[in-house]
Amino acid sequence: MTDRDPEPGSYRPFVAARAPGGRPANKPTYRVLVHRQYLDTWNELVDRVGITSAQQFWEHVATTPGKPPGVGSSTLLRGKHHGPKWPGYSRTIHYEISGAGRIDYQYCNDTKEGERGDAHPVVKILTIDLGSH
Repeated sequence: MTDRDPEPGSYRPFVAARAPGGRPANKPTYRVLVHRQYLDTWNELVDRVGITSAQQFWEHVATTPGKPPGVGSSTLLRGKHHGPKWPGYSRTIHYEISGAGRIDYQYCNDTKEGERGDAHPVVKILTIDLGSH
């Protein structure tokens, strides 16, 4: 445990994001986490953008977050504010989920965060904006 690790039982800002529409058909490669600040918005995602768009985003981040999505578009954001927020994470990726909806996330292929400290791939959803730019 390093001095940057939270103490056991301390506040953890990211929580597991449930797959839109229920349990996914295939086990996700990446654990998908959403910041608590956006949990309500995440839970309303299907109602706001539709089940198809929500599931397409989920499939993208749960399996291939570092590649361009098969449907929709994503952009690797530039600038120092969009760099990795944690060691080993990607730069911020800006995913367009609908005409006016954007989701920003970062991913890591091998992080040891969490209670068990086991190495696993993770996607952290940093922000969700379903309004216009």
